[in-house]
Amino acid sequence: MSDKLNPLLLEALDDLKAKEVVQVDVRGKSDVMDTMIIACGTSKRHVKSLAGNAVEDAKKQGFQPFGVEGMESGDWVLVDFGDTVLHVMLPETREFYDLEKLWSVEPAGRSAD
Repeated sequence: MSDKLNPLLLEALDDLKAKEVVQVDVRGKSDVMDTMIIACGTSKRHVKSLAGNAVEDAKKQGFQPFGVEGMESGDWVLVDFGDTVLHVMLPETREFYDLEKLWSVEPAGRSAD
């Protein structure tokens, strides 16, 4: 599923000029997802528009999100597609939570190969 969904999400983010888009492979680090896509918007309105566009494009292709959180505030919108979780944030929110660094750390008892 993610091999079709992820490019679709990346394109939807690019269509509305998302900033600093990264795709993080978390297989082996998470039992609940394989990929995180993280992007920034320039304002709360932009964050909501980016997430909304991604959800709309995904639905058109038959991908239904399990949940969408944060659309009310617009600081950080999380869209859960199961194997892929999309995070769209304001730059200051992204910097504070630093998900890329958090998910780059190897779990205890495992080594990086």
